[in-house]
Amino acid sequence: MTSTLERATALPPLQLGGLTVDPAVVLAPMAGITNPAFRTLCREFGAGLYVCEMITTRALVERNAKTLQMVQAAPGEADAFSVQLYGVDPATVGRAVEMLVDEQVAGTRPAHIDLNFGCPVPKVTRKGGGSALPWRRVLFRDIVRAAVGAARDVPVTVKTRIGIDAEHVTYLDAGRIAQDEGAAAITLHGRTADQLYSGTADWAPIARLVETVDIPVLGNGDLWEADDALRMVAETGCAGVVVGRGCLGRPWLFGDLAAAFAGSARRTLPSFREVAAIMHRHATLLAADQGEVHGCTDFRKHVAWYLKGFSVGSDVRRALAMVSGLDELAELLDGVPDQPYPEAVLGAPRGRTSPPRPVALPEGWLADRDDPRPPAGAEMLVGGG
Repeated sequence: MTSTLERATALPPLQLGGLTVDPAVVLAPMAGITNPAFRTLCREFGAGLYVCEMITTRALVERNAKTLQMVQAAPGEADAFSVQLYGVDPATVGRAVEMLVDEQVAGTRPAHIDLNFGCPVPKVTRKGGGSALPWRRVLFRDIVRAAVGAARDVPVTVKTRIGIDAEHVTYLDAGRIAQDEGAAAITLHGRTADQLYSGTADWAPIARLVETVDIPVLGNGDLWEADDALRMVAETGCAGVVVGRGCLGRPWLFGDLAAAFAGSARRTLPSFREVAAIMHRHATLLAADQGEVHGCTDFRKHVAWYLKGFSVGSDVRRALAMVSGLDELAELLDGVPDQPYPEAVLGAPRGRTSPPRPVALPEGWLADRDDPRPPAGAEMLVGGG
C-alpha cells in the first residue's frame, strides 16, 4: 500500500530527559492488553516506547501481589521499561515512584514513568480520579511535583484529556502546570471525558497545546494507520504519537509507524497465513508468562481483532474464541484458507466504543478548583485500572 503522505519528512527522535525514543512512538497503556507478552510482540515489529498496564499507586505501595506481578519488566525491556501510574494522593504517588526508582520493585529501574490523568471510566471519575482530577489544579500540581521529585533522573510524563466536558476544559492548565513542575512531556487524547471513546477525536487542542507549552506534546486519539500519525504530526506539530486501540490485532502497526517516521512509504499488509503466525506467537508469549491454559484463555479477547475483515467461518471463529491450547490454536488456524489482507478494514476503528454520557463526579467536585485535598475513596487497590 502506498501512502498519500509518502513524501513526508522524517520525524526526529523524542527526547524525554536522558531517554531517547526513536521513532517517537509510544504504546498506550491498556488494561488487560499491554502485558509483557503484548509489549514483547509489539517491540518485535518496531522500536519505540512500550508502556505497561496502568498500575495503581495504592496497590503498589501496599505491595499487592497482583500489582507486583503486573509491574515486572519483560525480558529485553531493561533499557526502556516504562510504567504508567494512577494515583490521587501526592504522598502515595511519591512513595510508589520511590519504590520503582530506588527499590526497583519491577526487577529493573524504569526508564520512564507516566501519570494517568486521562481515564474516563465512571468508577474512576466518580471518585475524582483519572480525567476528573486535573480540574483540581492544585492537587494535580502536587501529584506531578511529588512524582518528579521522587523520580530524580527518571523522566516523568503526564497523560490527560481535553477536559471533563466542553464546559470544563483542563488541558491547557494541565500542560502549563506539568511543565512548571518538571514533567518531560505531556500526552493529550483529543476527547473530553464525557465523550469516552465515541465519535472522532479532535486534534485541534493538541495543536493549541503545542503552541502553549515548551515541553514535547504527544498526540493520541484515532491513530488507526501509520498515515494517520503522519497527518496528526503535520496538522498539530506534536513531537510524537501515542497509539492505543489502533494496534489491537495489528501489532505490525509499529513497523509501519517506524517506516513512516523514517520517511518511507512501506506499509504491511500481511496475508492470513502471516497473521496466523503472529496470532500463534502472541499466544505462545502469553503461555510462557501465564501457563498454557491461562495464556490461551487470555488470548481469546484478541481473536476478533486479529480476524477483523478476514473470511473465516462462524464455527471456526467460535472455536478460536474458546481455545485453550497452543496446538489447538495452530490446528484451527491451519484450517483457514490463506487470503490477502482485507484492505476494506484499514482505517476502521478497533476496540471499545461507547456513546457519550455525562461524567460521574464526586458531589461538589466542580466547586473549588484550588482544593488540594485528595478525593476520598479514590485510591484503587488493584492495578490495571
